[in-house]
Order: sequence, then structure tokens, then C-alpha cells
Amino acid sequence: MVFRTNKITNYTKIDNRYLEDKNISLKAKGLLTLMLSLPDSWKFNINGLCLLCKESKDAVNNAIKELKENHYVEIERTYDENGRFNYEYFIYENPDNYKAKLD
Repeated sequence: MVFRTNKITNYTKIDNRYLEDKNISLKAKGLLTLMLSLPDSWKFNINGLCLLCKESKDAVNNAIKELKENHYVEIERTYDENGRFNYEYFIYENPDNYKAKLD
């Protein structure tokens, strides 16, 4: 038996397809779910994600790598006005959206 809550506020609506994707681990699915639950304006980085979960930096990096390999996450490295690196994260709930971006 499953006991569910009444979802009026503070919930995330997600596409079940990535949860059923056998190409990504449970750890990667959990991280992707966390990332999708954050506001669209969220500025992603590894240290910030580590603060939101109990996983180590290595574990988060490995999950990110897995999500990148399966086209759920894309990271672009850019430079700011002072010449410092910036990383912009693109999060895809469906890898088909990544593929459509390439076309």
C-alpha cells in the first residue's frame, strides 16, 4: 500500500520517463530529481548540490558525469568579465530535448 500526501503546495511534478530509464543509476535519477525540483533560475554547481544532499563531492560528480553521458545534463564553460570560469548547467528532463537543441 502506498500512502500519498495531498499535493497542494511544495511538490514537484516530473516526467516518469527518466525514472524508468535503465541507462542511469538510482543515484543519478535522485540527483536529477533534486535538480528538477529547484527553481529554473537556480545557479548550479557541485558544491551547492553537495550542500543539498549527504553525498560526497565525488559521488555528485559521478552522478553528473552519468547524466551528461545520457544527455540529461549539459555544462558549458564560459568566462565572466574578469576572465574567470563560469559554468552554465542545462538540465533536461527528457534527453530528446537535448537532441532537439542540437538540430
